[in-house]
Amino acid sequence: MIEDNASTAPPARPIWEVVVWVLVGLMVGFAVGGLLGGLLGGLYGQFFLTSAEVGAGFINGVKQGFLYVGAAGALLGGGWCATLRFNPQTLRKLKRFYGIKRGYWSLILLAGAFSISLLGQFFVNNRALVVVHEGQTYFPALPFAASHTGVDFGMETDAEGQEYSYEVNYRELKAHFQSAGKGTVVMPLVPYSPEETRRIGDGTQHPSPPNFEARHFLGTDPIGQDIFARLFYGFRITLIFALMFTLVVYLIGVVIGCLMGYYGSWVDLLGQRAVEVWQNIPFLYMVIIAVAAISDLPFKLPAWFKILVLLIIMVLFSWTSMTYYMRTSILREKSRDYVAAAQMLGASTPRIIFNHLLPNTISTIVTFMPFTVATAIISITALDYLGFGLPSGTPSWGRMLQQGVANLHAPWIVLSAFTAMVMVLTLVTFIGEAVREAFDPKKFTTYE
Repeated sequence: MIEDNASTAPPARPIWEVVVWVLVGLMVGFAVGGLLGGLLGGLYGQFFLTSAEVGAGFINGVKQGFLYVGAAGALLGGGWCATLRFNPQTLRKLKRFYGIKRGYWSLILLAGAFSISLLGQFFVNNRALVVVHEGQTYFPALPFAASHTGVDFGMETDAEGQEYSYEVNYRELKAHFQSAGKGTVVMPLVPYSPEETRRIGDGTQHPSPPNFEARHFLGTDPIGQDIFARLFYGFRITLIFALMFTLVVYLIGVVIGCLMGYYGSWVDLLGQRAVEVWQNIPFLYMVIIAVAAISDLPFKLPAWFKILVLLIIMVLFSWTSMTYYMRTSILREKSRDYVAAAQMLGASTPRIIFNHLLPNTISTIVTFMPFTVATAIISITALDYLGFGLPSGTPSWGRMLQQGVANLHAPWIVLSAFTAMVMVLTLVTFIGEAVREAFDPKKFTTYE
């Protein structure tokens, strides 16, 4: 008799499920690999990379280790997670989340805005998208594209009569081509970069109101920087920072909480005392000390390194709450009969934790995630406002709020930053409420 294996084969997975698992694997793999690689790379660079500048070997080692090991971790994590699938109960919860339209569309809007911000140089940038000159086509906005001076496009001097030996101003080049008819320049929707300052006609700098003709859709700040450009790139930096913060906090909190809850006894006792001691260290003081220490170093640190240090400090003093939640959930689930059955069948501790306990604590993990993202956004904005956040010159909402409060005669500054922050936090809150309702453990149970 021929058995019908097709009837017992698992159903084909939908594309969205594979995409979700791959994205989760990429993010987790990059975070874990990047942090480990940065640590090992820093040690390697300190002792084996020679440089004339003090501390440059350590910084280069951190950068290379973070990027290369992080990329390898992302590939491994994505490949491994691509083989995973949601259990039926989780699919029911996700279907319920889809039915809560306010949270679902908030997720779509936030994910869409974040995706657009990752391609920000094609929407908000002072470099042209396309330049056509003398039969040749250039794409200056592409990453790693070569820079061109005005001389390369037939402009010997700039608008002030100086020799054009630096990168061409593509807005000036577009005006030059339009008047001379020598080529074509296609600029992004907002043709300004967030760091670019502009002087008005009389040579001074001060806030200017929104001007649609000049494509300053939200006006400029006190030093002539475009508000929309700084909001746009500030959103990207803030959300990336918040997502990385949430991911690493969850990695640390879930691992330690699982160990405390599963092993109990002296592991749980020592763990609780250590967490209580660590939790009482004042977070704000540590940030102030770290920022002051970085500022007093005898060499200049790149902006990305300062952001990484800030991220590490915030993570180190923010993982304890998640540890308590996971410890409680694991203690509750460990007493269930399915765990005892798995132990009697000889299942290993990693298998019990990953295949049995974690799926049944998914409600705890997922429910707090959107609110952790919101907390990270609020925290980094508040630190920026106080001057202890992102490095100076980095587009940030906190500094925009600070500028707006100091220049209330230019209300478009503070209103733009405040409105953007309220909109993002509202979307995150709607997502969090929908996730909490969809994954409510009182409605669903997942015993295996």
